[in-house]
Amino acid sequence: MKPIRFALGLGLALATAPALAQQVPVTASSPDGTVSVTVSIDGDGRAAYAVTRKGKPIIAPSRLGFLFTDEAKIERRLTITGQEVRDFDETWTQPWGEWASIRNRYREFKVHLKETTALARVFTVTFRLYEDGVGFRYEFPQQPNMAKTNVADELTEFAFAQDGTAWWKPAYLWNREEYLYNKTGLSSVSTAATPITIKLTDGTHVALHEAALVDFSGMNVTRTEGTTLRANLTPGAGGPKVQKSGAWNTPWRTLIIADNAPGIYHSHLMLNLNEPNKLGDMSWFKPGKFAGVWWNMIKGEWSWARGPKHGATNANVKAYIDFAAANGIPNVLVEGWNVGWDGDWFGNGWAMDFTKPTEDFDIAMLSAYGKKKGVRLVGHHETGGAVTHYDNQLDRSFAFAANYGMMVVKTGYVTDAAQLERVDPDGTKHREWLEGQWMTNHFVRVAETAAKYKIAFDSHEPVKGTGLHRTYPNWVAREGMRGMEYNAWIGGKNPPEHEANLVFTRMLEGPMDFTPGVLSLKGSENSDILSTIAKQLALYVVIYSPVQMVADTPENYAKFPKELKFIRDVPTDWQETRVLNGEIGDYVTIARKERGGEGWYVGAVGDENAQTVSFNLDFLTPGKRYKAEIYRDGDDADYRTDKRHSIAIESKVLTSADSLTMRIAPGGGFAIRLVPAK
Repeated sequence: MKPIRFALGLGLALATAPALAQQVPVTASSPDGTVSVTVSIDGDGRAAYAVTRKGKPIIAPSRLGFLFTDEAKIERRLTITGQEVRDFDETWTQPWGEWASIRNRYREFKVHLKETTALARVFTVTFRLYEDGVGFRYEFPQQPNMAKTNVADELTEFAFAQDGTAWWKPAYLWNREEYLYNKTGLSSVSTAATPITIKLTDGTHVALHEAALVDFSGMNVTRTEGTTLRANLTPGAGGPKVQKSGAWNTPWRTLIIADNAPGIYHSHLMLNLNEPNKLGDMSWFKPGKFAGVWWNMIKGEWSWARGPKHGATNANVKAYIDFAAANGIPNVLVEGWNVGWDGDWFGNGWAMDFTKPTEDFDIAMLSAYGKKKGVRLVGHHETGGAVTHYDNQLDRSFAFAANYGMMVVKTGYVTDAAQLERVDPDGTKHREWLEGQWMTNHFVRVAETAAKYKIAFDSHEPVKGTGLHRTYPNWVAREGMRGMEYNAWIGGKNPPEHEANLVFTRMLEGPMDFTPGVLSLKGSENSDILSTIAKQLALYVVIYSPVQMVADTPENYAKFPKELKFIRDVPTDWQETRVLNGEIGDYVTIARKERGGEGWYVGAVGDENAQTVSFNLDFLTPGKRYKAEIYRDGDDADYRTDKRHSIAIESKVLTSADSLTMRIAPGGGFAIRLVPAK
């Protein structure tokens, strides 16, 4: 289906007027009038924007501008030289996703500005106003005084008109994006990675992030005073944080605004601000689950390196292929299959070669064995932070993967923040930040190279998601947060509220490879995971990815055949998604309709407290009867006791006129499969 596009009301730039008249604020609103933006110039010639929703201030007048390393900043002595307004409306389809089709309706508001100084630099701030928020970016045309631009930082402010509660994780710490979310007052935020989600005093929810991060440095935010946050661009290896030549744009700075937490999740603003699919036909990619030679390594029982504990052996991989085939799982991930893992590879991946298997991993035999059983291998490309080394072998690595029938590759960049190694053509070495400009360009190179061989990839230790999976739909998932692996380790396990936080924070970036489904609820040294077994099932609905892992071992799944049935049944591709209820960090209930079928799946997770949630089933087709297979916490289930495996599995017939009231145990959840009754 081709997108349906139409544009309305194209306005022309205002005629040049006397300077004094041009200082009058200019305003535009979203097509439905819900969200408005005003751009003004103060007495010093400083430009500011403000955002209101339903007539109430959300962002008070907030400064715009840039610092440069070799030129005067752009901040004062600006004048508005014109504006343009146009409306746009389209419906486009996703090759995979949480929604099959998405409406993209906005009013675009371009404000043209010029310095009154001798440099006379010009730029445009383009706003796109939606009923659920606004995105804006700077656009610099090619001009004599900006032939080459060296950006020291961006001066964009977000001056929130109210205080509120903020959920945020710190930026610039050693462990990249993998920190738990802080819950503090907005006026107590320090320097935060985005997205940062805020519940304002009046209850309005706002998520601050960015979209279409391409050839630029990622944006963090630093609180300056009161409730004002300011953009803080990720450093590069050199002096400037961003280097540009000729005409250039920033990514979109985004504000999703809603009445409540579910409204934040329902927004399509992030995807809509990205360019359409550049890869063309994606029918070769099939969403699905994968098992993996992985959890035993995470627990320390097997090793990535060669030796007596090596996990990626022919015998082990064949056993996982057999398990996958028996349970309708189309893929098997193998980590540690290639040379380079021996010795100290952390932050030093120069020995990694993704075309050379170890001597106990016969890739030709294993890929052929899997093919006979309808199972593909998923290769793992761990760079150990040696990014230039990976760049140098990208083409042959993906060619090798394609030759052995792989549809998905998992990539990794395990090293401390600011320690990714870049080597220039002259041999000069640099250390880069994960979300610096050079690395954002690297990930696009990976996407384009993988696409050439019809391979999708799932990036771990990635640059944050900014909706680029619309433009590069082979970028099917990423990590970018604390996943299930933290539950394997003795110290620092994820707390019960973690997933209810993720839905309204990290999941706004896009699909996450959380690796759910550890039904044993055991990590290393037999340590307990802070979850009930029903919650592990619920995660397949709550945490979205088109490539969901079945993370536990075949031996452990054999102990839970009834629960494994839900994992076998649940799809990974959806026609429609609805967040039925939820509060950040407390609980969430999500319903999803399978793509290409009539079944619905419901998942809910809570926090450390027992609670009860109620919801209507009005998303079901009226007049149809549905068989509901319910997997809920047992009456005595509790993540703190030996009853964490207590589960009740029930069946009943329901219709769209029904409602359900469900108990969630401490650390618990529930999962429901609804299929038309025969």
